[in-house]
Parts: sequence; structure tokens; C-alpha cells
Amino acid sequence: MLYEKKNVYFCGAMRKMITILWTLTLGVAVCSAEIRLPQIFQSGMVLQRGTDIPVWGQAAPGETVTVSLNRKKCTATADAGGHWRVDIPAMKAGGPYVLTVNSQLSTPGSQLTLDDVWIGDVWLCSGQSNMETTLERVSPQYPDELNDSNDMVRLFHVQYQTDTHGPSSDLRPAAWQRLNRGNAWRFSAIGYFLGKLLQRRTGVAQGIIESAWGGTPVEAWIASDTIARHYPVLYRQTQLCQDDGMVQARQRAASLSEQSWRGMLDAGDPGVGEYTRPDFDDSRWTEVDQYNLTASPSPLSGRREWIGSLWLRQHISISKEHAGKAAQLLLGTLYDSDITYINGVQVGTTGYQYPPRRYQVPEGVLREGDNVIAVRFVNKSGIPYFVKEKPYRLVFGKDDVQPLGQRWKLCTGMEMPRCPGGGITLQNLPSVLFNGMISPMAPYALAGVLWYQGESNAGDMTQAREYAAMLRLLMSNWRQAFGRPQLPFVIIQLANYMEPSDKPQHTGWSVVREAQREVAAGDARAELTVTIDLGETVDIHPLRKKEVAGRVALALERLLWNPRTLLSPEVVSASLENGTVVCTLSQPLLHDGELYEFEVAGSDGLYVNAKAEGCGSRIVITSPVASPVSIRYAWKNNPIRANVYGRNGLPMSPFQRNL
Repeated sequence: MLYEKKNVYFCGAMRKMITILWTLTLGVAVCSAEIRLPQIFQSGMVLQRGTDIPVWGQAAPGETVTVSLNRKKCTATADAGGHWRVDIPAMKAGGPYVLTVNSQLSTPGSQLTLDDVWIGDVWLCSGQSNMETTLERVSPQYPDELNDSNDMVRLFHVQYQTDTHGPSSDLRPAAWQRLNRGNAWRFSAIGYFLGKLLQRRTGVAQGIIESAWGGTPVEAWIASDTIARHYPVLYRQTQLCQDDGMVQARQRAASLSEQSWRGMLDAGDPGVGEYTRPDFDDSRWTEVDQYNLTASPSPLSGRREWIGSLWLRQHISISKEHAGKAAQLLLGTLYDSDITYINGVQVGTTGYQYPPRRYQVPEGVLREGDNVIAVRFVNKSGIPYFVKEKPYRLVFGKDDVQPLGQRWKLCTGMEMPRCPGGGITLQNLPSVLFNGMISPMAPYALAGVLWYQGESNAGDMTQAREYAAMLRLLMSNWRQAFGRPQLPFVIIQLANYMEPSDKPQHTGWSVVREAQREVAAGDARAELTVTIDLGETVDIHPLRKKEVAGRVALALERLLWNPRTLLSPEVVSASLENGTVVCTLSQPLLHDGELYEFEVAGSDGLYVNAKAEGCGSRIVITSPVASPVSIRYAWKNNPIRANVYGRNGLPMSPFQRNL
């Protein structure tokens, strides 16, 4: 199940061209004794304190290479393939230092110098779109945090790269950058906030590596030999795409289909160039509520799907004071893609449903009196809609806002057949992201890994049930690849999402959350970050990423520096006492009293709601089932009433437990 549409592919002719250029470059480098380091080694980088620091690269076969850093020197000899590696002895935090790499030859390219190198802590942030969600996306939530800068926090963004054939030789070109608004604007918001928090906590340099790709499943991040051994059918999916000619043909066909579909839609849509005009007469259009576009007498009434284009117009009155001023149009979140105009001027477009529509209105566009906002929806599936609980307004300044109305005029554009598919989303294939975005930077020394992924495996119950096993394989793979059997992992649990329900549910989201909890509980070098109260009903990408980073920092505190640090409360025992279920927690409750989102089941396995009371470190569940055999808590997509918090203010994880 995909939660981000990413049309970035590195395959076929492009991959061959890159391989050829890489080979030619390598050939020149070897012939001239040029030393080469992987992309991850650059000026401005952070190297891990307190452990041996691997440094590796390429040189001429048999070449002697010397690496120097902070008065330490290590020497290695390139093997027959030109590969070499040294392990610099562990150092304390400090810097800035200069790292030099020399060969015994004095030819051009036989020495590399990297400056502004720091010794501190390095964190790998990986997963799918919630790890990838940028500072820009969450910026309205934290307006006072956006202009921070910290030269002792360095950011490294791994570019998208897939490889169906095996581990790539290197990452795509990237650079280490200082933390500031410009460099962090398109960087992981969790990584940004975590870097600042940990730098303040430790006082040492922090290196944040973001290697994430929205909408990708866990199996894409697991090594191919592991997938082949444990999931041979999945492995064959990737094998089928090792024919570059076939993949290129499929991608080309999909691109042509998209072009033809779009061309036909634009040519046949009567609204193009017409419905955007401010003087267009829309008096005969149907008036609709933006949250119920299918209500009668809408032309969408009774429709479960509208494929093609749909037009909506809203008239707004602008005062003389605001006329001509620049503004920002907040158009919430829409399904699916849109092109938006004000008074005939295009102010923004978004190609898929998840990004917030924050469109800049230039000076001179708004005029005194009547103005028209026109939105052209383009959908390839489902029904167009506005997402509730999102902002819909014109913003002229911090406290100068004009809300939009909820009523729009609606007219269909052009109805279309489904767009022919046929493309291959390479990034979703097993192992391709381990090959392209993890293996090339191993064994770079790390302090730990943050893993935030699971939404793409939660939509299918079969995949959800395999999630625990796959996550354990991933952690084992990465620990082996980075040469640290005890590499710490913090697993960020899926947040609450979707429409709440007051009835018991059994969905893939709950199963994946339980898998994340079980994996963390069963691994001495892993911790769980619970976010069941930080989600949003209407948005799979909740904005409260600073709070997530704060909880991750606590998990790292417990893993690495203070094992007595309290995290989320856990049930340490559960028993039947006089017809009730009594749970003992690992810490006292933040508040005593009535607790919600508990369920019990009898031998038939059917769960029903149950009342619960908390006092101190105990929760007493009154069972409507005569002989309960199992309990569960917050076992829903969006258990919005869940209110079990420990004395440190952290929520208890959803769980299921047999009695």
C-alpha cells in the first residue's frame, strides 16, 4: 500500500550510463593512482566517537594508503580490485579536525584532504514518509524553531537510489551541511529536532543521516541474500526486474500512457482557460459543501468514483485594505492532485494528495471586492474531496487572516477512463533500497539507528503479520553491514490515524504496532517510541515531529547513557482476581481514574469493550465476559480515547496479552 507517489526511478539506460561512466572514472583513477573515498566521507562530516572509525575507498591495486586524523595514522594496501580500508582507533569527541588520505606516489589525485571534521555522535534516520517528512511540512506547528542554526549539528541527506542487481558501489552525490533553516528546510523534521536536542544534551557534534523513501515497504530495506533465504517468492519479484531492457520498456510505456491520458484530458476539458476567468458566469453551477461533494443535487451524487477533472469555484470579497497585497492561500489537503487559480492567475499546483496546499499569492492578484478562487481537481481514482480539520484561509499576516467559505460552486470537467498502468515502482521491490541507500554507506560508524516505517505494510493483513519477522531480519542485516552486533535501534511506533471507532477493530495497523512493540521488547539493544497520541485523524503524516524527536531522545538516553530513564509504562503482569483482570504496570499512572480503550475476549476470541479503572501502578478491568482469556488496549487504527500515561507523561503502547 503506497502513501507517497514518487516517480523517481534509476534503471535501464540511465543505470547503464551511470555504470559505464563510473567504470570509466574508476579506470582513470586506477591508472593515475587517484585515491577515491565514498560519498559519505566529505568535509564537514561527523565521525563516531568512542569506537573504531572505518575509513575505506579505492586506489591503484597494491597502492599503500595512509589515513591521518587528529595525530593518528593508519596504513592499508589496496587489494587487487583497488579496495582498501583502515580502522582509526577510537577517539573522544572533539574537532574540528583535518582528515588526510595519502598514497606513496606524488601524482595528482594521490592526496585527499577533508577539513571541518568533527568527532561526535552519528545517527541514521530511516524508514518511509513519516521519517522523510520535512521541516517545511511541519513548519506551521513550530514557527519559533525555524530560524535556529547550530554548526555542531551536521545533516547528510541520502539521495534516492534503487538497485535490483545487488549493492551499489556508492551513494549518489550528496554533501554534509550545517544545521540551519536553508539546509534543513527539505530535511527530515525528526532528524532536525533530534540533532538539536542531542547536541544540547551531550555538548558534542551530532551527525544526522537521513536515508528514507516515502511509501516503501520494510522488505525494500532488507539485504537480498536474507530475502532470498527467508522469502524466496519476494526475492523473485526483484529478480524479474533485473532485465534492464524490460524495466525500461515498462517505464517508457507507463510514461507514454500518462502523457496520452493527460493530453486527452487537457484537450477535452472545457474548463481549461475558461473556468479560471474571474468574469466567467458560474451561476448555473451546483452549490456544494466542500466536505460532501457527492450530496444531491451534485453531478457527483451517487458516484463512488470520478476519474478525470472536476472544477470548483468560490467567490470571496477582499477589502480595500487587503487589495493588491501578497498573501498565502491555505487550501488544506485535497484528494488528489490540483491546480489552483485566483482571478485567473495560477498560484499553485500539487501532484498528489498528502502535501498541504500552501500557495503564495503574489502582489497585485487580489483586488478590492469580488475575487474568484478556482480549483481544478484531477483524479485517477476515487472521489475528489477536501480533508477536514485542515486550514482553509487567506493569510495576510500573523494575526491577519480571512477564512474561506465552506460552500463552493461545482462543475464537472471531463470524465476519463482509468489511465493505463504498466510501470514498475522499483523502490517498493525487495532489497532495492538496502542495495542503493544503505549498503553503500556501510560500515560508516554509527551511534544508532532510528526506524520509522510500517504504514506500507499495515494495509495488508498478510504483510502485517510478517512484519515482526521482517523487522528482526532488517535489524540483523544492518548490524552486520555496519559491523556492530550491538548497534542500537529506536523503533518509532505507528501513530493513531483514520476515523475513530467506539467498537473493537482488528486491522493491520494494530498488528504492525504490536510487532514493533514485541521486537523492541525482545531486543536488549532496542527501544520503542510510542506515538499513539501524536497522530491525526485526517493525515497519515502528523505534524508533531518535535514531540516524536523528544521521545526518541529519551529512548536513546535509556539505551546509551542512563538505563534508569523512564519510558512508556508497560504491563509487567496480568491476572484474574475475583472475576476482574488486574494489570500491574512498570510505573505509577500519571492520573488515577477511569481508563478507556480496553477490551477483553473469551475463548471464542471475540473482543468486547470493557471498563477499566487505574490507581497507582494498577489497572482493574471489569470484564463483561464470564471467563476472559485475553485483553488488549488501544487496539484500533485511531484509539482516540486512550488515556493510560505513566508518571513521566508518556503514553502506554497498544498491546494484546493472553491471560
